[in-house]
Amino acid sequence: MTACAIEPSADHGPDADGGPPRAGCSLTVDGAYAARLAGGDEARYPERWTLDGPEPYAVPLPGNQPEEPDTEVQPMGDGRVLIHRRTAGRHVFTLLYPTGPGTGALPLGGVECPDDGTRLRLLPPAPGGETAYALETGPRSTSVWLVAGGSFGPEHLAEVPGRCSGGVWLDGTARILALDRRVGAGPVAKTVVVDLERGGEVSPLLQIAADSDDRLLLADPDSGLLLIRSDAPSPGRRRLGWGVLGSALPVRFPRCLRLPDRVLTPFAIQPGQMLTPERCAVALRVDSPAGSWVAAWRPAERRVHQFPAPRGWLAGAGWWSADGTLRLPYATAEQPCGVAVLTVPAAEPEDAGGPPGRRPAEPPAPRPVPLREAPLARLVTK
Repeated sequence: MTACAIEPSADHGPDADGGPPRAGCSLTVDGAYAARLAGGDEARYPERWTLDGPEPYAVPLPGNQPEEPDTEVQPMGDGRVLIHRRTAGRHVFTLLYPTGPGTGALPLGGVECPDDGTRLRLLPPAPGGETAYALETGPRSTSVWLVAGGSFGPEHLAEVPGRCSGGVWLDGTARILALDRRVGAGPVAKTVVVDLERGGEVSPLLQIAADSDDRLLLADPDSGLLLIRSDAPSPGRRRLGWGVLGSALPVRFPRCLRLPDRVLTPFAIQPGQMLTPERCAVALRVDSPAGSWVAAWRPAERRVHQFPAPRGWLAGAGWWSADGTLRLPYATAEQPCGVAVLTVPAAEPEDAGGPPGRRPAEPPAPRPVPLREAPLARLVTK
């Protein structure tokens, strides 16, 4: 059992439905490829970016007609791009790839979607990049579909009671999926885990208070770091906090993550920080009436480093390189495919607590429990 560690300050919250803002492009987990809808309002087309070479470059993948605003694209690990279109009540999936001067297309089939408020959207790119998944949310239940990488077109994998949103992968094999679930007509959500290899077996993951709205925004399988949005410490006001998968330590809601009139949304966690979640650098999108920019923070720190976003930043998109630098994709008229490199200052002793000039004692690193050793822990307040 865990408790909230609360530091009072001003409030901020996410968008109206509790989910993060939509990013300007979609990235593979390893940062090798990106995909986005490029072009103007009347001439949208898919575009693939290659990011793992000496210089980033973009390849347009236009179809026979402009794409609709709600068309989704997602890069695959082999460089192809999955496109999700809605046509006549069906959700159709196709893999696109460059072929000479044109665009090659491999149809994958479709999913029938009744017009009763049911919504279908792609889940975040899966680890490995060989498969892709979609979430179909209906009035009373939610289905998880394998839409690319299967043997016979879209495959229904699991059905979860309740209306689910979000979608965060908790492992490196695309087996364990976390979803934010609402049961009934209320707005309160709780994060649950779906095991896709056990027929969609559902177990609770996140419940801070009985009546709090608790959502998982981001997770890092290496360190076990979880980024959470909840109104448990301030009912009706959502706050950004962090916890560790499998840890008995409390979910913490740092005061430095509460900036007046600004919404902070995590979009990338520094990988490779095994067993040291408090040292992971987290990239944050900052939204305010004045615009959007970039910030970085570590759980061990008591400050948020804020930086101007590069001009043309595909807001909410970015990844950490192996050397700990933050890479931010951007597109301008002069540079239609660019990546800005941001070096985040190392943590200072004062940031972890204690008086200036004196290095504080470091807290013990929480040990994340591997999924194969123990069931997923609930982060629960007494």
